[in-house]
Amino acid sequence: IASVYGAISVLGLIGNITLIRTFCSAKSIRNVPNLFMSSLALGDVLLLVTCAPVDASRYLSDEWLFGRVGCKVIPFIQLTSVGVSVFTLTALSADSRYRAIVKPLDLQKSTTTASIVLRAAFIWVFSLILAIPEAVYSDLHAFNVTSTNESFVTCAPYPHAGKLHPQIHSMASFLIFYVIPLLVISVYYTFIARSLFKSASSLPMEGNVHARRQVESRKRLAKTVLVFVGLFAVCWLPSHVIYLYRSYHYSQVDTSLGHFVFSIVARILAFTNSCMNPFALYLLSKSFKKQFNQQLCCCCHVTFKHSPQSPTHYNTRMTSVHSTHHSVASLTMINGRQLCQEDYV
Repeated sequence: IASVYGAISVLGLIGNITLIRTFCSAKSIRNVPNLFMSSLALGDVLLLVTCAPVDASRYLSDEWLFGRVGCKVIPFIQLTSVGVSVFTLTALSADSRYRAIVKPLDLQKSTTTASIVLRAAFIWVFSLILAIPEAVYSDLHAFNVTSTNESFVTCAPYPHAGKLHPQIHSMASFLIFYVIPLLVISVYYTFIARSLFKSASSLPMEGNVHARRQVESRKRLAKTVLVFVGLFAVCWLPSHVIYLYRSYHYSQVDTSLGHFVFSIVARILAFTNSCMNPFALYLLSKSFKKQFNQQLCCCCHVTFKHSPQSPTHYNTRMTSVHSTHHSVASLTMINGRQLCQEDYV
């Protein structure tokens, strides 16, 4: 189980860090949805670096290894990352899809990088605020297994006694971080589908080629975000289900094999969601695939060029810059990036 967590973390870190580097360095694809995707990837990196190793440690040790401070910080980070994910997906559906398709004229009002960064920062602050109760109430609590008359101490969001608190907590988390955002996204996509249907049906059979291409492009964009939303919904639903089940049976420690297997599958699915978005985008977007390949190629190439066998890494740079017509993205890294692309081509 721990090795599966390790594989998920490695793949997720490679994919998300490369995604962030791609969108930050390639100005040609630096737009509203891609900047939001960078924020989403940053939240996934935070989750994989901090929470995944802690979750894996539960299967390597019978004790909680991270103390009382870790018990408060780790759940806080995890809930923040979940909030960033679901609220960013909601913003993507509302802004870059709804405005670009239903109200294209409104898109011109908020396309500056500063406004996009400000909205992404607001999502982070909002998620941090919503995660504060998780840090306040999470603590080390003792639990008893009645079937074996054993006790253990672990990190939990509330004490063993009482039913109302865990039930309210689990239901509120389910509504705020899952049900309500997905309902909002569904409403936006209902408008998007109607608008796309009207746009496609209003075009004549031999109509403007440019208009048809716009409609097809909008369909691809809407489909991309819909895939991300679907992945989130599928991957996080089992975790919410198991959380609700435990909160309504909190006085009992379920030691059955079925509960154990379902818990493992739910947790692994939740962390898998943090490594799937870059690879899903890689399959759905040709432009991102090209930039992603170049970014990976450059990382490997720069590492090789820094070795003692290649002392002339920084030579012959400026000649190719003025003699070829590359995109803006290919000129953002003077040392290594352009040479890497020439070798790749």
